[in-house]
Amino acid sequence: MNRMQTTEMKTMRIGKYLAAATAATALALVLAGCPQKEGPAEHAGKEVDKAMDKAGQQIEKAGESVQDAAKGDKK
Repeated sequence: MNRMQTTEMKTMRIGKYLAAATAATALALVLAGCPQKEGPAEHAGKEVDKAMDKAGQQIEKAGESVQDAAKGDKK
């Protein structure tokens, strides 16, 4: 093999890697851009999260009322 053939082989190898990297990047962008539909389990999970947040707020409010009552304040 002469020097010209070795350079051409390196150039072809770089071109293959570049093409593969470009294809992988394009695929990642396409997949990232697709909106995902929310499934029933995810929807139910979000509803549970909302309910837990609301319950936490009510418990916190009740705790504040107990503290106020202990201090003699009324709300």
